[in-house]
Parts: sequence; structure tokens; C-alpha cells
Amino acid sequence: MNSKLHIVVRVDLDHARAKVIAKGHITVHSVNALYVVAKRANSLKEGLDLELDISQAFVDEAALEMLRTASETRHLPTRIDPLQAPCTISVLAPRRKVPAAATRLAA
Repeated sequence: MNSKLHIVVRVDLDHARAKVIAKGHITVHSVNALYVVAKRANSLKEGLDLELDISQAFVDEAALEMLRTASETRHLPTRIDPLQAPCTISVLAPRRKVPAAATRLAA
């Protein structure tokens, strides 16, 4: 498994949509990179609908909970966005568990 996080952003300003596609391993530390990208995309246009596609990523449970919280509150964490601009995030696809072998290798 590749532990690097790869992020691609697709933006459609005419329809006020952006899609952030993440591949790799999303941890409680690397989720901050997704937040920063989401903040930058969100700043492009007011009322932007932001989809976060993690269907091809391995997501730690704690990181997934953090993403769900941002989706439910419609705000990014204060440390990422101190002004707390509204941010409509939809998290796509359920989490895929990290293979046990990869967890043992990391320890």
C-alpha cells in the first residue's frame, strides 16, 4: 500500500461545484492536507458545493470521523479556517480498511 496522499481537484465554477479526489492513506495527520485543499477550493466561489471522493483511499477511522464532522457542521476545523466560512462538504464512499499486513509493518 502506498502511504503517500495524492489529491486531485476538479472545479466547475459555472455550476459552483468542486470535487476533491484523494488516493493513498488518509490518517488523522494527513487529513489536514485535505482540509487545506478544501479551504482553497471553497474560497474560489461563494456557495460552492464540495465533494470529497475518498473511494480510492485507505482511511483511518478517526480521520473518517473528522471528515464526517466537517460535513455535518458545514465548517472546516478552526485551526484550518479561523474565519469559519461556510463549507458544504459531501464525503463520497465508505471507508476501506487498511490491510492488517500494512498495519503490522507500520508498527
